[in-house]
This record gives sequence, structure tokens and C-alpha cells, in this order.
Amino acid sequence: MASNAIDQTRRMLSLVTYLRERPGAHVEDVARAFGITPDELISDLDVLPLCGTSFRGGDLLDIDTDGDRIWWHNPDDVAAPLRLAADEATALLVAARAVATLPGLRESDRLALLRATAKLETAAGEAAGASARLSVTFESEGGVFADVDRAISERRRLWIRYYSPARDEVTEREIDPIRLVSVGHTYVEAWCRRSEARRTFRLDRVAEIKILDEPSAPPQVELRDLSEGLVQPAAEDPEVVVEVGPGGRWVAEYYPHDSAEELPDGGLRITLRTPEPASLRRLALRLGGDGRIVSPVQLAESARQAAREALAAYADDQDGGDRPYGGQYDEDQAYDRQEQGR
Repeated sequence: MASNAIDQTRRMLSLVTYLRERPGAHVEDVARAFGITPDELISDLDVLPLCGTSFRGGDLLDIDTDGDRIWWHNPDDVAAPLRLAADEATALLVAARAVATLPGLRESDRLALLRATAKLETAAGEAAGASARLSVTFESEGGVFADVDRAISERRRLWIRYYSPARDEVTEREIDPIRLVSVGHTYVEAWCRRSEARRTFRLDRVAEIKILDEPSAPPQVELRDLSEGLVQPAAEDPEVVVEVGPGGRWVAEYYPHDSAEELPDGGLRITLRTPEPASLRRLALRLGGDGRIVSPVQLAESARQAAREALAAYADDQDGGDRPYGGQYDEDQAYDRQEQGR
């Protein structure tokens, strides 16, 4: 009896081969061969017709049973070689070529990937020519990526000069790298010795990097699930309320929040949390007439003062302009989240 979905998936893959070689097999015999009950087998057979070789529908497994025997009506169709559509082949080729240029990739892996890409180009035909006109480049400096990857594999500490757009400053710090992650941009998650806390640094903001002789020894930390994004405010962070008009509804799309209530004018009243409320002044500046900070009162007043100062500076220097919000949830991650959505 399968103990989890992985076991069931493995069994069903074997079941496909088994049934292909035994047309009209009896339910009791197949169940006995796989060490499951007839009811469990019937449950598997209910799922198999939803599987197949095409991502676009069609070519699904035409399998049914009368309760006694199992019939597979299209084994030859499903067994035909898989053919990629033009857009699928193009996406694979563009991605393969991009990965082959990735810094830090083992040379043996790079050569294997290039060989596979060449075979795919031959099979893709005209689609290969179309893909050659497309390219993907990695924004992070190649040397930075390679050094971080090496430091992780060798368990060595890194020294970096890092630009923080929210503070508009460059700081020097030593970090113990934990892992590389890609969420819109490429980051290194690390234990920062300067702040004595876990931080996430965007690689293209690393102005300089050195691999140190000291061993990397980050504390034991539980790796975060980043599927929901890098910005994950804590429940104990201070609460901020922002009201936006119809033109500012994008705030609810790009920033994590506790609630977003509809307003009569088509805007939203958004409640969110941040460990550094003062960083939201830039959000207020960017919103302009499309929004305002409601609470806390001190933050609302400081945002108005920042707006007055910005207007005064603009009057003196016609080369001024607003700058995107750069919240400090975790080394400018709120700023990163906003940028990913632009």
C-alpha cells in the first residue's frame, strides 16, 4: 500500500509499462502483482486517463476497466516519439543557451548541456533558427555569482561592498553565505556578521567581493520557503495604514499586506506591516496624489514633510525626480519586490 503521493506516482509509472505489455489484464492479477488492493488499483486507473504525453491536451491514456479486466485502447499513439511545438522548442533552446553561459557551472555540465542543445537544435528544425534571434542574459556580475557559488561549495566567508538603494549608501560587511536563490533577481541568502542576522543580498548590488580564508560558519537557521516571495513581514512588525486612489491600487499587488478594503472612490485602504515604517516615506512620495499614509500619525507627518522638502529641492534643481520606494524588510527586499512587478 502506498504511503504517500511519491510512492503512488512511482507505482503508476510502472503500471503504465505493465499494462502495455498485458492487454486485457485482470484487475485481481494486476493488484496482486503491485501489492495493492483492487480498490486501490481502480483508484489509480481513475487517474491514469488524465495523464499523457502532451502538455496541450490530447494524447492522453485511454484506459478503462469493466471491474474485471483492464483495457488500454491507444498504447501505440501514446508511445509515439514526443514532438515539441515551435514555442516549446524555442523556450527550451533559449533557456539552455542561457544556462550554458552561467558563471560557476561545472565545465563537464556545460559540455553536456551544449551537446544536448545541439541535438535539440537538429530536432527543432526551423524553430531552432527562430530561437537563435532570442537571448537571455543574467543581470548579476559573472564574477560575483562565481565567487558566491565557490564560497558556498568551499564553506568560506565572503567580504562584500554592498549598495543599499533605500539608504543610498555602500557598506562593507562580512557574510557567511547559505544559498543562492532566484526570485525575479539573483540573491545570496547569508548570515551577516555586521548585523548578526540573516540577510538576503541582491548580486547585482555587490560592488566588490572577496573570498576570505576564514571558514563560513552561519548559525543553524531554518531555510525559508521563498515561494511567496522574499518579502515576508512578521506579525510583530509595526502596522501602517495607507489609503490609495484608483491609480495606486498597484500597491496591494506588489507589497505584502494584512488587508485591502475597497473605498468608495475605487481606491483601497491597505494595512501592512514593516520593521521600519519610516522606509514607507518613499512609497508616499511615489504615490503623490494617488495615495497617503494614514497612520501612524508621526509617519504621516514625516511623509508630508519629505514631500515638502522634495518639492523645494525640485524648485531649486529642475533635474530632480522621485525615487521608488525602498523599504527595509530585509536588505531592500521590499524595494526588490516592487521592482519585480514593474
